[in-house]
Amino acid sequence: MAFQTPQRPLPGAFFNTPAPSRYPPPRQPVFMTGGGQSRNPSNSQDGQQPVAPLRDSQSLQPIQRAARTINEVLQREASFPDLDSYVRQGISSDYELPSETTEPAWAPFQKTKSYDLPDRIYEQYNNGNLATKMGLFAGLGHAWVCIDNCFYLWDYTSPNPDIIGYEEQPHGITAVKLIKPRKGVFVDSINHLIVIATTQTIILLGAAVTTEGSGIKRVALYDTKMDLHIKGLNVEVIEGSADTGRIFFAGTADNDLYEFTYQQEEKWFANRTGKINHTSPGYTALVPQLWGAKSHEHVKEIVVDDSRRLVYTLSNESSIRTFHMDTATTLCQVIEKKRHEMLRDISHMISSSVLLTAKMEVKSISPISGREGSKLHLMATTTTGCRLFLSATRGYGYISSSGNAPQSMQVQHIKFPPLLEPRPPGNPAYQGAEPPIEISSTALSQTEEGLRFPPGFFFCFVRKTPGDQRHHLFLSAPDTGRIAAEARSVTAQATRFYEQGCWVPLGGNAQAVGLVTPPFGASRQPLGFGNELAVQYDEQPTDVAILTNSGVHIIRRRRLVDIFAAAIRGGGGDDGLENEVKKFIRQYGRGETTATALAVACGQGNDVVPGDPRLARISDPETLKLARKAFVEYGGRPSLNENLVSEGPMHAIENVRPSSRHEGIAMYMGRLVRSLWKTLVITETISPNGAVAISSPITANKLISIQDELTKLAKFLEDNSSFIEGLAGPESLQNVASQQEQIALQGEHQALHSLQRLNSSIIEGISFVQMLFDERVDEIWKILDDSVKQKLRELTFELLFSTDQGKDLAKVLVKSIVNRNIASGSNVDTVADALRRRCGTFCSADDVIIFKAQEQLKKASETGISQDMVRNLLHESLRLFQQVASALSLENLQSAVDQFSALQFYAGAISLTLLVAKESDRGNTALNWVNDNKPENDTRIPAYSFRKQCYELVHRVLVAVDDAAAREPEMVDGRATLIATKRSEAHTVVNDSEDELFHFDLYEWYLHQGWIDRLLAVDSPFVVEFLTRSAATSVERADLLWRFYVHREQFYEAATVQLDLAKSEFQIALADRIGYLSRSKANASAQSRGVGRQARQMLLYEVSELLDVANLQDELLHRLRADPRVPNERRPQIVQKLDSQVLNLTELYNDYADQASYFDLCLMIYECADHRNEADISATWQQLLDSAHTKVAEDPNAGQLPYEAVVTMVKDMADRLNHSESTFNPSIIIPMIERYAIENQNGVGSRHWIPDLFISVGIPFEVIINVIQGMWYNNLAPFTERRKGILAEHILHVCEEWYDECLRTNTMVYGSDDNALEIQDLLEQLRQTEAEADVRDRIIQLRRKIAQARGRV
Repeated sequence: MAFQTPQRPLPGAFFNTPAPSRYPPPRQPVFMTGGGQSRNPSNSQDGQQPVAPLRDSQSLQPIQRAARTINEVLQREASFPDLDSYVRQGISSDYELPSETTEPAWAPFQKTKSYDLPDRIYEQYNNGNLATKMGLFAGLGHAWVCIDNCFYLWDYTSPNPDIIGYEEQPHGITAVKLIKPRKGVFVDSINHLIVIATTQTIILLGAAVTTEGSGIKRVALYDTKMDLHIKGLNVEVIEGSADTGRIFFAGTADNDLYEFTYQQEEKWFANRTGKINHTSPGYTALVPQLWGAKSHEHVKEIVVDDSRRLVYTLSNESSIRTFHMDTATTLCQVIEKKRHEMLRDISHMISSSVLLTAKMEVKSISPISGREGSKLHLMATTTTGCRLFLSATRGYGYISSSGNAPQSMQVQHIKFPPLLEPRPPGNPAYQGAEPPIEISSTALSQTEEGLRFPPGFFFCFVRKTPGDQRHHLFLSAPDTGRIAAEARSVTAQATRFYEQGCWVPLGGNAQAVGLVTPPFGASRQPLGFGNELAVQYDEQPTDVAILTNSGVHIIRRRRLVDIFAAAIRGGGGDDGLENEVKKFIRQYGRGETTATALAVACGQGNDVVPGDPRLARISDPETLKLARKAFVEYGGRPSLNENLVSEGPMHAIENVRPSSRHEGIAMYMGRLVRSLWKTLVITETISPNGAVAISSPITANKLISIQDELTKLAKFLEDNSSFIEGLAGPESLQNVASQQEQIALQGEHQALHSLQRLNSSIIEGISFVQMLFDERVDEIWKILDDSVKQKLRELTFELLFSTDQGKDLAKVLVKSIVNRNIASGSNVDTVADALRRRCGTFCSADDVIIFKAQEQLKKASETGISQDMVRNLLHESLRLFQQVASALSLENLQSAVDQFSALQFYAGAISLTLLVAKESDRGNTALNWVNDNKPENDTRIPAYSFRKQCYELVHRVLVAVDDAAAREPEMVDGRATLIATKRSEAHTVVNDSEDELFHFDLYEWYLHQGWIDRLLAVDSPFVVEFLTRSAATSVERADLLWRFYVHREQFYEAATVQLDLAKSEFQIALADRIGYLSRSKANASAQSRGVGRQARQMLLYEVSELLDVANLQDELLHRLRADPRVPNERRPQIVQKLDSQVLNLTELYNDYADQASYFDLCLMIYECADHRNEADISATWQQLLDSAHTKVAEDPNAGQLPYEAVVTMVKDMADRLNHSESTFNPSIIIPMIERYAIENQNGVGSRHWIPDLFISVGIPFEVIINVIQGMWYNNLAPFTERRKGILAEHILHVCEEWYDECLRTNTMVYGSDDNALEIQDLLEQLRQTEAEADVRDRIIQLRRKIAQARGRV
């Protein structure tokens, strides 16, 4: 009995732990948003990594998530191990040889076709002298035979081929080779050369190869008149360089390597053809051989590796020489590897082997290009069937560039032959512990030739017994699926060199072998080069032609999908399906198995019927049913990694590891689209005359093929959705047993749904590309904007299928197609329906309405239509555009607005534009962004930018209507003209808009245009709001605001704005601030509607106070600016500080006035601040008095006496202090001036200048008398003894002046009788104490006048 742990919701959750990606992250991901590569232990059954989606996958759209998955699949496919990683230093003998009786479906190769030799060849053969040679031009589908001096060529694929003969030369033919010619030597139609070596000459025949529509190649021969005399060399080996067109040859007469040079025409020192010996210089032939017998070693094979610019030769004594093509015309031998040196290298790997002894011979060599591996250069096959993989180095490392010549070579790896008999069924070769390496198998001991084709196909021709008259062919190839599965597993120490092999009967002797299909290559670099699985649906399988004495046989490399289809078909129905599927899962992993099963279920498997030359898709319903069952039932289940669960079920979905079905679908889709995924959609070609031609880098047939396969996939998933977990719908959730299973199933659904969405997008995208090139794409290209052209140049199929940018660009192209059709007179409904049917994503229902609206506009612009019809068409077009305002792009809007404006439908253009702006931002996020002070990097910026562009279109319309109105009168016969009416309608639409952001933008535009009067004339609450907001950021805008208020006689509001300006932190000069305060004071004094007297008085008081301070500061500024005592370095700082904001009085006093000894300003500051401290005031007055005296006294050029300066100063201060009771206090000033006069100016000036000063500054007579009388009574120093007479005389003078004033003004003497009596008493006291006679006389006389005046009263 099994015990189960009680279920809890999401146990063991560790939140915020990033989940690893399902696949290793791609190097250049399109939608990669974070996370790193994480390799976890693989499942022993599946051979794949436990994977969970990235944490931030929720932020991706389904199509983008699926595109990221496809990128990860393609990156994993591109990371297939390079040849050097599994054919590394050491030995191996890992083969999987399926039994021909029990496992025929697992054979890696199969013979697909056989072609007999033509009867005419046999006839020619019978007529010859039996000096024959046979060969293949497999890439051209032709075979050749040489009978004596005649060369015959025919298409071996044709049932009744035409025999092409060359019989114009008399000598026996010894060798034939097909090569690529050097560029520029022959006309373009000569695309191949046939090099024919005879006993006397080497002849070049031109071959013009053309391909017909059915794929059949036709060959025409031309005599180039190029030959080379080679008598005595006995040439049997010829090889050419496909990249450079160089021709190398060798014969049995020596061990030298020669080159056949040829050029278009003879030159001064060179014939059209020539011969170069690259092994022995010319002079060595003249040196006699003195010791030893002549060597019989000669070259028996030449191979060229253009990727490294190397030429290899193999001699009959098993010596391998390496030559480097360092330039286009030179060749230098760099390495010679002899047989004993190879045996010495081998001895470091194994102690001994019966297969590798001193009698070992190398039968053939095959180059390994730099695209396959960076270390391995060459494969040599021995007579015992061992394959020696040799690497070349340059002393300090392996060769990475074709420009560097290698310096040494050694055996890197030895692949021993397989066992004679395959292992019995049910006993896998690689299960459990590693099997021992077999180093003594004689299965290939009679090898006569071994050839290697990329990415490692090995063709070994063997005679099983010494007297065997027929060749037996052993074939092997890398087990790509197993190598890939082991490379992904972290438990494997290193990837092993797994191979699959089989025997194929030939029924004759092999004469020649050649590749029918182009050489295999899944990538252009070693990494990923050998991944056959990645290209099995994208490229045709590799075919190899073998010519025997009975005919031509085609051997095909079987794809894994073909093997799987054959295996489940021959496995015995449902009972055998499980065994076959488990074997696939064990060897290749569950993901690869489900991908292969899906491919078969979608009809990808191929079948070859014996005797039928055609390749047919498997359509057997039973096989398709078994494949569907394998995909559905053996695809595993999704799982939740509870250690990576984040907060809540919604986030837990992100940590679901989808099932292998998801992986299989992704792998299958990735392999279908791999050839176009990163490919550009268009190719631009510019001819010499400047004409631009647009073409597709992918052929139309290829696009159709991919689309058909993806359509089959979509149909399969739809038809079987009820059986597939994740696609079955909500009802599948009813069977879950826990929340973990529910979350896992939801994650599975998201993953599968994303792939379905992407699949649909790819199908539609391909339809769009087909439609694009069905149209006249060159004409469409001409009408595109430069920015759109550039985007189209950079557009890849991946971007088109999976990004919003790609789809938006496609929509632009669709609209261009429709516009071109509309312009040519086509019906828009017909065009739009075709677009929606083929690629609905790129042409929605809204697009159709837009097209119809554009059609109405086009009709309205046609000539010969009545004005009523034009008006109806314009309104209908506007109505249609308004229906799809939310879907209208800026380009379409701009086009419509331009056409509306051209037809003088200004109001419609503006209303449409404002509606589009509103619909584009229904949440009004742009206005919120503006209200939030436009933060940077905000998500609301795009919404604002779009609306801004819409508003700019409105500006253009307003300019257009104003310009049109300016050209015509507004009124004719007392009635408004048509254009005036249209202008009024346009501005009415603008003014009636409730779009606050639009109004703000409009007013900004007004100001930018300098239309201030137009702005001030606008009657809208938005104007006040706009100016109020902008007033806080700009002085000019604040000026506009108070001008706006004044314009509307809102003086109180204008005064408030002016006050704010004066108090603001803007860079405003102090004089301007005083100006603002002055205007504010005036406006505050004026009547304003709706503003009470009290509010105006409070504002007026504040303005007045600040104006007084500002004036003080202004005077300080002017004095300090001109004061020579201020250091020059401090002057700018002081000016900058004072010529700005209005400072407070404390700062003005402490920092400037007091420090600069501006005592008059200090007194004014006291007055402004209502400072009443008499001690401070008295001290400041004393300092001011002293400074006034000192300034004149010390200046001999003063032009006045010190007392005169004091008089002037006191008069000035009286006015400036406004005779303040506190700061211009007579009780302080009069004693101070009296003391100053007696101490500093005694006897200077008139006797009465002091009392006259007091009287002139407006101090009342009685106050002067009272203050001086107090000084006289109190005997204050220095007015003691005789000096008291000075005070008495001053009192007398004031009394006399007062008396005269009363007479002049005809008022009562001294204001009242009481005052007069008191003056009389005071004068009597003065008389009694006064010593001077004239003073006493004046007193007596004044008393008499007073008495007389009183008597009269």
